[in-house]
Amino acid sequence: MSPPLIEPGHRPRIWALSISRLRDLFFDIAGEYVDRADLRIVSHGFEDAVHELDVAGAGRPDVVIAGGSNGAYLKTRAAVPVVRINPTGYDVMHALARARRDGERVALVTHGDTPDEVRRFIAAYGLDVTFASYQSAQDAESVVLDLSDRGIDVVAGPGLVTDLAANAGMGAVFLYSRASVRAAFETALEVAQATRSETLRRQRLDNLLQHLRDGVVALDARGRVEVMNQRLAGVLGIDAAQAVGRGLLELAPDLAGSLPDSDGDSLCTVRGASYVVHRGPLADGGAAAGTVLTFQESRAVERLDRTLRSRQRVQQFTARYRLADIVGASAAIERVRMLVQRYARSDATVLVLGESGTGKEMVAQSMHQLSARRDFAFVAINCGAFPEALLESELFGYEEGAFTGARKGGKAGLIEVAHRGTLFLDEIGEMPLSLQSRLLRVLQEREVVRLGSTEPTRVDIRVVAATHRALTEGIEAGRFRADLYYRLNILSIALPPLRERSSDLLPLAAELLLQAATREPRLAAQVPDAEAARRILRELDEPLKRYAWPGNVRELQNVIERIAVELADLPDAIGLPGDAAAGPALSRDMLRIVAPEIVEHAGRAKKDKAALTLRQRSRHGEADEIRAALAAHGGDRDAVCEALGISKTTLWRKLNAAQ
Repeated sequence: MSPPLIEPGHRPRIWALSISRLRDLFFDIAGEYVDRADLRIVSHGFEDAVHELDVAGAGRPDVVIAGGSNGAYLKTRAAVPVVRINPTGYDVMHALARARRDGERVALVTHGDTPDEVRRFIAAYGLDVTFASYQSAQDAESVVLDLSDRGIDVVAGPGLVTDLAANAGMGAVFLYSRASVRAAFETALEVAQATRSETLRRQRLDNLLQHLRDGVVALDARGRVEVMNQRLAGVLGIDAAQAVGRGLLELAPDLAGSLPDSDGDSLCTVRGASYVVHRGPLADGGAAAGTVLTFQESRAVERLDRTLRSRQRVQQFTARYRLADIVGASAAIERVRMLVQRYARSDATVLVLGESGTGKEMVAQSMHQLSARRDFAFVAINCGAFPEALLESELFGYEEGAFTGARKGGKAGLIEVAHRGTLFLDEIGEMPLSLQSRLLRVLQEREVVRLGSTEPTRVDIRVVAATHRALTEGIEAGRFRADLYYRLNILSIALPPLRERSSDLLPLAAELLLQAATREPRLAAQVPDAEAARRILRELDEPLKRYAWPGNVRELQNVIERIAVELADLPDAIGLPGDAAAGPALSRDMLRIVAPEIVEHAGRAKKDKAALTLRQRSRHGEADEIRAALAAHGGDRDAVCEALGISKTTLWRKLNAAQ
């Protein structure tokens, strides 16, 4: 388990260690730090001080203050930071001045070599001072006895040296001042604060590692464990605390040969489970000082991948088209725009009628973009593109175990995905009867039940359905439920076929050519704008209008794509008539190359018209009368049916029969 976090407001614990007269100086200034630290003065040094620190347990200090050889000894042996008291230049000058007043022959004794700056200072002023140094307590005793034998009167040095000098009958001047001791205390407080902050940071980091779902281990440059979280320790079956300092492969020999040799990922098996192992550098000061290994269970990676895919899928359910994308200025298309704007303000179900390729989904997306649901999903599904069983699971979703191969955890259907947005059911006339009843309940109750579940899920959706079939004929034939039809046909938009809005052909073709040019860099210079596209296509206006366009806008788009390819690949071979002022224009020969069916249609139409029977001529006359009525009523098919006294089914049949 992780150790408890250190309280941020806890006062630093400082021990001042001395066995000499330095202890008295500690007591003199201790009162100045009562409010800033938990200060303890300990009369121990060397081995005794180390033992005292070892047995302190939870009361161990954050930092230790000591001087001279005692400080040097503790620095290499104590398990806590040690701050040594260093005499200042002022301390040396003041001590030597006092020593000269007390005796003729003066010695300066320091722990370690005498600093060069002290030697230069004394030489500069021509002072007669004997220098001596020591490394340990035994050295100090030998040095003091040697100085006594040499006739030294006064010794200036640390506490241990001055105590020995006094015992040897020489004068003694203590080298440390209150200022140097205070400086050591201030440094100790800074060290304690920094140490405590680092300990707190490490504890927080360790706590974070323990809460990670993945196994994590940090290794030093020799592959020994520096830290390991409990997750990985449990996987390897070892004690995390006892693993520190030992080689990872020593603890888990089974990992040999399966860990990544360099930064990256690999697969390995630990105690029968498969893991994805990632290796990365453990940096220290910008340089790689070790390695970090993370162990992630492969099943978790698979679940995450499925989750990400499902989220991305939801994000892909957006509407791309807007009302401005519907090109045309005919009365019929203007009425469509008006109905889209009007119906966008409602949440009622809409049925979009129109031949294949007339833009039913574009209308549905435009309606969604104008509605209050624009910030949510637009989910489209073609009801005729899936087998019945697959369509059911796609629409309604399923619970885990609902059928063989069902995804673990189940899956939300497209109806649920469309919550608060729009569900577009294209080719609704192709939906199987068994699913029509389930869809009817969704429309009535606004709730969906997944396959394999008994609990309904509430959904807030706006449904837009589309079909190119006459659903009333499907009702008569028993292929479509009447109650579903009436539930879908609350609001209705009938899209005119392209042959009924010939005035829109050239603007629409120009827009499609401009779109093709944006995808083909070689056409960018020739088709910079819509006006240029119109100039290029102006010679094709009449042939395009005479063609029946059974594929409507989709077929027109295919023809324009062919023109764009030819225009890009063979700019010199196709021949562009027109002068420089008027701009280039494609010829009918070009149209004959890319779309011979359009050019040949006019000739066939003349022959067919001459060979028509009386009944066929009658049908064409009726169709022409219906088209004229549609133009007079702005494309409103309900108004045309009422004016002519026929049903919508009859209107569709007579128009189709004349083709």
